[in-house]
Amino acid sequence: MVNAATWTKGAPPHTGAPKLLTRDANIDHKGAVLSTEDLVDIGEQSSRATVRGGGQADGRKRRWRQHKIDRREELVDGTLNAIRARGSQAGMDEIATEIGVSKTVLYRYFADKNDLVHATMQRFIETTLLPRVYGAISLDADEYQLVRAAMTEYVGTVDDDPEVYRFIMSNAAGDKSSLAEFERLFAEVVTTVLVDRAGAKGIRTDGAMLWSYVLVGGIQLATHWWTTTDKAMPRQDVIDYLTMMAWSAIEGMARAGGSPEIFTAQPHPLPEMPQQAP
Repeated sequence: MVNAATWTKGAPPHTGAPKLLTRDANIDHKGAVLSTEDLVDIGEQSSRATVRGGGQADGRKRRWRQHKIDRREELVDGTLNAIRARGSQAGMDEIATEIGVSKTVLYRYFADKNDLVHATMQRFIETTLLPRVYGAISLDADEYQLVRAAMTEYVGTVDDDPEVYRFIMSNAAGDKSSLAEFERLFAEVVTTVLVDRAGAKGIRTDGAMLWSYVLVGGIQLATHWWTTTDKAMPRQDVIDYLTMMAWSAIEGMARAGGSPEIFTAQPHPLPEMPQQAP
């Protein structure tokens, strides 16, 4: 887990960060996360004999590996631009055409469409979604304002880049590992903030990871529903309702000191309807 002291103060940490932040990470059949360099190594080992001896040969190998990493990242960036231009239903042929390469070139750097979708999801989170949400939760503000700022940035990012979001979510439906990584990353971010802020007030935080998954899952599903129903309500209303739900949950946990025993022992009548302002 990301260290709470470093995550909420200053730049994102470079050690202990969730593995999804490793560029172009992939997951093998055993569930292990493989970096782009791992994949390049595997590809090279299967296609040619290992070069033995000689610093010059090693230098060429390193340059070739870096070239493949850089080229793969260029193609992911091109894919993002292609989706924005062609829409979330763009297939491999359309993506390749928009980038200006053949589909064979895409398959040279990506095992299949799921591999490309996974890399695209990582890139979108790494360069667009995460910086905006991180900027919101790093504000020097009270807890309520942090929650509202995080909702504003999450909903805003999805609304500002809807085709990319729809492409990722619709195509990742069959790739459970990608969605699980997406959820795990944000749950860990939320957990870090909860532990930092609640712990400083003496509130129990042993349920923080569970609470985080509830919050992240609910917000993600609600936002996804909104984007797939022709935006049934205005953007600001979505932010307001999500903030009301999330903050009410956090406030309720804080009132019980984070203790399920205290919460269970308390009475829970629904409050009376507040008086409307004249």
